[in-house]
Amino acid sequence: MDILAFVLWFAVGFAFGSVPSGLWLVKAIHGIDIREYGSKNIGSTNVFRTVGGKTAALVLLCDAGKGILAAYLAQTFTGGDMYAVLFAAIGALLGHNYSLFLGFKGGRGVATGLGLLIFLMPQVSGICFLVWLAIVLTTRYVSLGSCVGALCAPCLAWYFGYPLPVLLFAGVAAAFVIIRHKDNIKRLLNGTESKIRQGHAEDLKK
Repeated sequence: MDILAFVLWFAVGFAFGSVPSGLWLVKAIHGIDIREYGSKNIGSTNVFRTVGGKTAALVLLCDAGKGILAAYLAQTFTGGDMYAVLFAAIGALLGHNYSLFLGFKGGRGVATGLGLLIFLMPQVSGICFLVWLAIVLTTRYVSLGSCVGALCAPCLAWYFGYPLPVLLFAGVAAAFVIIRHKDNIKRLLNGTESKIRQGHAEDLKK
């Protein structure tokens, strides 16, 4: 495949990743703009804090699914070209974080990144999710679980012997997730990071 084809698949991934699932679903189900509550982020963590677990789970599935769909389309229409899939994957990750629909603003890429790991590296995704879950249940810090889980991805990709391009993708994705959490990391270090708790927008309006 030539460079134009890779650019095309990056664009396809970016378009899918740009779909602001959290914003649209919360607006449709609860009639509010999630960007006006909590951390003002459109991701599933802020959705959980604002309107509860059921909608947050739906947002998580949609954010993960759009990454999987972009990678699947690239794989299907190119006969499994690894680089096309990776370009679509990177596009989806960046699209989620810099959405076309939100003035190039967006989430932090954790759920979409998880979807891409599920598609590209099933064993790695399962372990990373368990690490994330254990940390969140133990500490109640979602940001800490996300950063540690992200760090595990390239290490596990190397351990399981995935091809170098996939390993590099895991490293880039992990770095990107951690960079997007830089403010959370600062708050973790100074002890001001918020712990996860389920909330309801109706309570926040009072």
